[in-house]
Formats: sequence, C-alpha cells, structure tokens
Amino acid sequence: TILDIITKQKKRLVQISTDEVFGSLKSGTADEKSVFNPSSPYAATKASAELLINSYVKTYNSDVVITRCTNNYGPRQYAEKLIPKTIILSKQNKKIPIYGKGTNVRDWIYVDDHCDGVLTAFLKGKSGESYNISANNEINNFVIVKKILELINKSEDLIEFVEDRPGHDFRYSMSSEKISKELGWKPKVGFEKGIQDTIKWYLDHEDYWKDTPSSIFNPTPWKNSKKI
Repeated sequence: TILDIITKQKKRLVQISTDEVFGSLKSGTADEKSVFNPSSPYAATKASAELLINSYVKTYNSDVVITRCTNNYGPRQYAEKLIPKTIILSKQNKKIPIYGKGTNVRDWIYVDDHCDGVLTAFLKGKSGESYNISANNEINNFVIVKKILELINKSEDLIEFVEDRPGHDFRYSMSSEKISKELGWKPKVGFEKGIQDTIKWYLDHEDYWKDTPSSIFNPTPWKNSKKI
C-alpha cells in the first residue's frame, strides 16, 4: 500500500479527507476532535482511511498528516457538480435541477485556498495530526443557484426542484481554527470574488465543457441504475 511505501522510504503523506466523515449536522460545527458519523459509503471509506492511517502512525511511526476540506469550487471542476452545472445549464438556457427544496447547506471554499491549506499542512503540519480546512461560507443550494443566475443575468424560472437524492445530508460544517492558530493558514478568496472568477472561467472556456454528455446532468441517475 501507499502507507507501506512511504513508511519504508521515510516520506511524508498528506491524506485528503472530507467534512462528510462527521455526518450531517443540524447545528454546531465539527472540529478535529468531533466523533465520526459518516452516512454514505463515500464518507465511510474516508473515515476508514483515517483510522487505518492513525494505526500506521502509532504502530510504525509513519509520517502522515490528514486534512479535511469542505465543498470546493472554482475553475476546471467536473460538470456534474452544483456550481459548474448551474453555470453550464444557465448558459444553455436549460432547466437547473435543485434537490428537494434547496435548503441543504454546504461550506464553500475556493479551490486555490484548499490547495494552499493542503500545502501548509504538508510543510508545517505535525505528523499524526488532522487539520480541518474550511472557509466559513455556509450557503444553501438554492441561494447558490440564485446567485449564479443573478450574476449571469438569467431568470430564476430556469430553476426546477426535483426529488431529493438518497442519503442527501442536510448540513456540513467544520471549524478551521486549529490550522489557523497552529499553522497560520487562512482562506484568502471571499465567496463573492470566487464565484465571479469561477463563472468567468467557465464562460471563457466553453471548449472545456461543451462536449459534456447530457446524461451528466440527469438529476435522478439512481432511478436508471440496477438495484444491488
């Protein structure tokens, strides 16, 4: 495994995890000591990876730092994600699906800030420690979509509420106080500038997404999949 290789070669590994390991939060904010409560297979595998890493650190003194991030956005993100999907569909004057009532909340961090946080943890982080990387931009999906439509000068009539997807957690929230105090990292890009820069990039780089299969934008792909 990668853990065996970096342990043998005495190299450092940064494991990029997710805020989803803490599960859906009705209130409050998770910190590095919060209990894991993953509710999806993806989140469960991330939590399991963290447990395996911690066992290597304790047993073999492996040099590993764990980072957890909130929702990324920015240039070159895959088209199925909420922000690029909204930009692309609005550009095409197509309906923009929003799950449920659009009240699900995520903390949005610009991709450059996340990368800077990972690099900071790699260079300055203490082996065996975990660091949450967040931007304190908790915004629900409906507000996100409306903001993009406003900036592109498109009508909110493009919004279409669809059946909520299975296992859709209501809210994720993490504190980045630890990495800020101990390693000196802070986000630099505010959401207003970040979303404007992101929109501009997608509108200026149509070649990046113009051949995206329409099936990517199917709001209910689970209905077409075979049951296990």
